[in-house]
Amino acid sequence: MTDQEISELARKLTLEEKAGLCSGAGTWTLKSVERLGIPQITVTDGPHGLRLQKEAEGLTVPAVCFPPGCASACSFDVDLLEEIGAAIAAHCREENVGVLLGPAVNIKRSPLGGRNFEYYSEDPLLAGEMAAAFIKGVQKNGVGTSVKHFLANNQETRRMSVSAEVDERTLREIYMPAFEIAVKKARPWTVMSAYNKINGKYVGDHRGYLTDVLRGEWGFDGVVVSDWGAVNNRVTNLEAGLDLEMPYSGGERDAQIAEAVRSGRLDEAVPDRAVARILKLIFRCTKAPEKPPLDLEASHALARRAAAESAVLLKNEGGVLPLKEGKKAAFIGKYAKEPRFQGGGSSHINPYKVSSALACAPEGVVFAPGYDDKKDETDEKLIHEAEEAARNAEVAVVFAGLPEWKESEGFDRKDMRLPECQNELIRRVARANPRVVVVLHNGSPVEMPWIDDVAAVLEMNLGGEAVGEACVDLLYGRVSPCGKLAESFPKRLEDTPSYLNFPGERDKVRYAEGVFVGYRYYATKKMDVLFPFGHGLSYTTFEYSNLRLGAEKITDKDELTVSVDVTNTGKMSGKEIVQIYVAPPEDGEAIRPARELRAFAKVALNPGETKTVTFTLGKRAFAYYHESMRDWFVESGTYTVIAARSSIDTALSAPVYVESTAREKIHYTADTPYCDVRRDPRAVEIVSHYMREMDRLEAVFSPEAFEMLISYMPLRGVLNMNGYKAKDLEELLSKLSALE
Repeated sequence: MTDQEISELARKLTLEEKAGLCSGAGTWTLKSVERLGIPQITVTDGPHGLRLQKEAEGLTVPAVCFPPGCASACSFDVDLLEEIGAAIAAHCREENVGVLLGPAVNIKRSPLGGRNFEYYSEDPLLAGEMAAAFIKGVQKNGVGTSVKHFLANNQETRRMSVSAEVDERTLREIYMPAFEIAVKKARPWTVMSAYNKINGKYVGDHRGYLTDVLRGEWGFDGVVVSDWGAVNNRVTNLEAGLDLEMPYSGGERDAQIAEAVRSGRLDEAVPDRAVARILKLIFRCTKAPEKPPLDLEASHALARRAAAESAVLLKNEGGVLPLKEGKKAAFIGKYAKEPRFQGGGSSHINPYKVSSALACAPEGVVFAPGYDDKKDETDEKLIHEAEEAARNAEVAVVFAGLPEWKESEGFDRKDMRLPECQNELIRRVARANPRVVVVLHNGSPVEMPWIDDVAAVLEMNLGGEAVGEACVDLLYGRVSPCGKLAESFPKRLEDTPSYLNFPGERDKVRYAEGVFVGYRYYATKKMDVLFPFGHGLSYTTFEYSNLRLGAEKITDKDELTVSVDVTNTGKMSGKEIVQIYVAPPEDGEAIRPARELRAFAKVALNPGETKTVTFTLGKRAFAYYHESMRDWFVESGTYTVIAARSSIDTALSAPVYVESTAREKIHYTADTPYCDVRRDPRAVEIVSHYMREMDRLEAVFSPEAFEMLISYMPLRGVLNMNGYKAKDLEELLSKLSALE
């Protein structure tokens, strides 16, 4: 349906019908208007599978549970995410679902975030690219998506009332880009507004973000929908740009909209705009292309491949992995038999079928449960059985992880520890057998007090319903591990950048770490971590060579091509994730992270094969958000382009000089320090005429001391030291103001 046809249809609606369309008909449906042929559509939770609750039947439809965001982001594979999106869309179409509520792209500010298992990464570029690919896969099959939760929804504690106290630069560099990339690259049909406030104002009331940024700057043309129950004032929400309230409010807030229009407090053009967007969404969903075929077995096979692609081999000493079939192995731990494969809360899928590692293991593998994950109590009988199994095996594989009572939507974690009964199990098994492999099932980083006692660690994350099959594929070398961590694993909770400011004090949480989130913090502080962002081992080896930049010098209006050769130097086929970081100029004035991820690619290589991987870096790869200019700004200087295996690796690096074509807008006052004047050669020339006594002053100090003195001396001080009066300062400021 064209925009003109939608406008004509909207004109036929009564005010009450228009107000009514701005909220749902129930928990998961939008309203219909039968007299005008406006159908009802269904929306439902995702994002890693279809979670469709059939209220009348009191059940949730069985669906393939794909790896949640905590896992799939570790694949660094945009093509894989698009495949997953397409498979979920096929199931949505089969059940007549119009919009899947996902993906969730909020940044993992703290490893304690209760919903981190659903989110992709601590890095906004990775989160945004994964989300954009997933959206494309879903929407090309005629199902809408809802990118969530916009904006700065990074904790569960007081999530419906807390105010994220965060500066604009941090929002622009860390918390907005994933949404921006998703909106610009994939054009989602809806965006979900978050519960929380930003700097004291509910996101749902924030026209600056919902309209000015989302629509004005990024070009979003879909529906802004509330998170469920996130509406506080329907009229101000609507004015701010929140089109659709979910779920149904019982009609009370619909009446508030109609009354506000009748009283003149609300321009009728406001609900008209919202209704037009909602109608466009409804007809997008109902006029979708032909249904794609639904094949649950094929989807399960895709979930298996996705789990394997997303698993991260963290440690592998002595080549203990891969295991050889026929060698006696002990699988220890409840999760070998009953894996934890998804998080708790609104994204909880009723799985089509679940595979366990034990059920998929080769013949001869013995099992010991080791612990009860319903409580954190060491059971000596279970541990003794595990020790005996380990002693009698050539290798012991301990399956550990976080039970649902440790991480779920609705609450934040209190610590980064595994249940102590599991830590004790791992320590005791490691004493019984030096060849111990730990397999982890968790949606967030955990401390590993036993890391030096075990030979290998395989991070399966929450791997979806096929996690058992994928795990055995990896343990026995049927495929080589190729995932890399999408978030840093710190050694201790106390090392995390948000440690002193998470989850905040009552209804305020200060984002005092600013842009130094995750690896940006650890790399800049040169702090050791347990495992860095981007880290992941393989059963083969890769060599980087021949890093080439398209130019030695560019302007901020140019694009820079970067290429690097990658060779598989091992004996097994595998995939490598090439990460491109950019380090800012060492003499730059802006306080910036030591390096930031600016591009990545996953490349498959056979033994001995070499491929060239090429990237293109634009202005944003070198820029930071300049708050006073209210724009992205590139400082002139020499940047370092790094081709790396992780956030702490520098396989290859090369310099490039980037020249800024934009001038920083400086408002000159008597208190402006001379170092700021130096940013503009025109200003330096003007001020130099007022510095007649500088030679005499310079002779008194060492060169270093004089440089420090003059750099930070305000203009009033410069003129005073040179014998000028107040009228001369006024004259100087008048000349400088002409440059602004």
